[in-house]
Amino acid sequence: MRVPRIYTSQALTEHSEFALEQGPSHHLIKVLRMGSGRELILFNGEGYEYRATIVKADKKIATVATTAAHHRDSESPLKTTLAIGISRGDRMEWVIQKATELGVTEIVPLLMERSEVKLTQERQEKKHASWQQLIIAACEQCQRNRLPKLQNPTRLSEFLQRTPAERNFVLHHRSDNPLENHTKLTRPDSVCIVVGPEGGISDDELTQLKNNDFEALCLGPRVMRTETAPISALSILQYLWGDL
Repeated sequence: MRVPRIYTSQALTEHSEFALEQGPSHHLIKVLRMGSGRELILFNGEGYEYRATIVKADKKIATVATTAAHHRDSESPLKTTLAIGISRGDRMEWVIQKATELGVTEIVPLLMERSEVKLTQERQEKKHASWQQLIIAACEQCQRNRLPKLQNPTRLSEFLQRTPAERNFVLHHRSDNPLENHTKLTRPDSVCIVVGPEGGISDDELTQLKNNDFEALCLGPRVMRTETAPISALSILQYLWGDL
């Protein structure tokens, strides 16, 4: 029987008994239908996972007891930041889920000129909470013990005030700079990829990026959708410089 992996924001220690917070408790009791005596694995994003057993399960809260901790390092040696223009519903969710599975270190949702989604502050906060839950579920599934950092939605000009990575790329289908030009370079410690929304990156945004040392990069002769391009790029970069 498969032993489920469950994320908790609570502090974890070996050989301790405690009441699990409401969200994970609900998932164990109501969704997975698990009761007393069932085993699980807990992690809280600090790199360790803990074998545990359900001691008691009432209607809303599960009490668990941990045993030994195990340090499981499934993080890529390549630190990757994905800055992506916010796109419609399931496209954005799909990218966040798959980028997490591919080992992305940080995700930055960008508010860009040609985004078809316009979010009020309240909707931004709701989206951020929803995306965070997607990341947690993806980490539970793909056996990552550290969560990628999910930044709040930000404008490109604000994002460019930081220095994201050692190598910085913006995906652009009209670029004459193919990825193969970079395959023989010394492996960088960190890479940042900027991807536009459904409407693409405006000329002004592309100029801003280039002025901040982002190289325009083409993934091939075909135009990829906004949800396909970042996953293709992350896969290739993890193969070249990461752990695929």
